Amino acid sequence: MSDVIIRKAVQEDCAPMLGLIKELAEYEKALHEVTVSLEDFTQDGFGASPVWGAFVAEYEGEIVGISLYYDRYSTWKGRRLYLEDLVVTEKLRGKQIGKKLFDATLEYGKTHNYSGMVFQVLNWNEPAINFYKKYSPKFDNEWLNVSIELKD
Repeated sequence: MSDVIIRKAVQEDCAPMLGLIKELAEYEKALHEVTVSLEDFTQDGFGASPVWGAFVAEYEGEIVGISLYYDRYSTWKGRRLYLEDLVVTEKLRGKQIGKKLFDATLEYGKTHNYSGMVFQVLNWNEPAINFYKKYSPKFDNEWLNVSIELKD
């Protein structure tokens, strides 16, 4: 799809981006876990101290994909880019939009002097795993994911 535009996200993209995040959560059977408000999401990306950045895929004037990332620091490796979400709306999957977003994010990491990019993929998400395998990643089965909720 050569008429897909990949660009940096702007504040006005937040509502459709959050819609895609919810679409992904529904696919992962975890929609109930999306608790961020549009206001907080927008503030966290475009407020006084942004904590995330993103690329969007635009097709026919609509946001159809996102790659949302943020800084991570490894005491062993230095600055790492963390890919939080790579999402393409279901009806347009398989049309190289995810590849364009992923490649733009990799290029961003290279040009901004990150030592690497890290991300997670669910062990049952075979389409995503197969997509990432094309980039020769290192899958790590040794570490456990841990989280602690600080808000109700």
